[in-house]
Amino acid sequence: MNSIAFANNEPDRTPSQIVTASRDRSLLVWNLDKNDPAASVPVRRLKGHSHFVQDVVISSDGLFALSASWDKTLRLWDCATGQTSKRFTGHQGDVLSVAFSADNRQIVSASRDKTVKLWNTLGECKYTLDSEKERGGNAGGHTDWVSCVRFSPAASTPLVVSCGWDKMVKVWKLTNFTLKANLIGHTGYVNTVAISPDGHYLASGGKDGKVLMWDLRSPYCSYLYSLDAGDVIHSIAFSPTHFWVAAATSSGFRVWDMDSKNVVVDMNKNTYPAEFTANTLGNPACVTLAWMPWNSKSLLLTGHSDENIRVWEA
Repeated sequence: MNSIAFANNEPDRTPSQIVTASRDRSLLVWNLDKNDPAASVPVRRLKGHSHFVQDVVISSDGLFALSASWDKTLRLWDCATGQTSKRFTGHQGDVLSVAFSADNRQIVSASRDKTVKLWNTLGECKYTLDSEKERGGNAGGHTDWVSCVRFSPAASTPLVVSCGWDKMVKVWKLTNFTLKANLIGHTGYVNTVAISPDGHYLASGGKDGKVLMWDLRSPYCSYLYSLDAGDVIHSIAFSPTHFWVAAATSSGFRVWDMDSKNVVVDMNKNTYPAEFTANTLGNPACVTLAWMPWNSKSLLLTGHSDENIRVWEA
């Protein structure tokens, strides 16, 4: 299980579907059971990629899913029919991450070819950021694999954030794709970045096991503090209902209160409920997670290396 995405397309903001991406080269569309989300069942399998599917996101209207694969392509899927609407080609390496802009009109992708690409929804590449580019006197793109890329949800300050195996987190101004800030602090490769729902906070994490928190609203995206996850970090997500941030790691996951910096939940081989590990050999890594609004509460969905999705109530 590599990635989990959900669609917020209902008035009460309770999602009706989730989409998951896997190393089995497919995606699954799940209809959520409104009474018991853990009882949800897959209703459609999206097939077309010829290698692992690394990342998936869903448009804000819930109509389309966008996937990234090790087959060096992106695919735009019609969630209702399960058919590929558009295939994006141009990367020279495995595509590791994709994202929709807030208005669903632009797409960014990140790859092992060390580039970030900006696309329109017709599959046309409009711009490529690489290590050779220098714009406005700023340093260029990443010098190693680009692991993750995300759009800021704040429409007033359109930003793109990327991270990579060069230990760098970079913040780009979307209007002209110039560099706003190089965020330096990680001591190992960076796997993931996440932006808070209000666009204020940025979290990054990777090999060094530290979640670094940054202020996206400050002129140079200043460093705030770090949180110790205790193991390699694969994914980070902000809660939509609490002032919390969660990190998926090779040994489990942790949730912190961002006010107190205290650990709220530390789930690992010693604390997993018995029913969650009864049919699992060893301690499956938590490789992805996503917070999902659920009526007046929120759920944390965690995807693990044993190909199971686990549902936790906050």
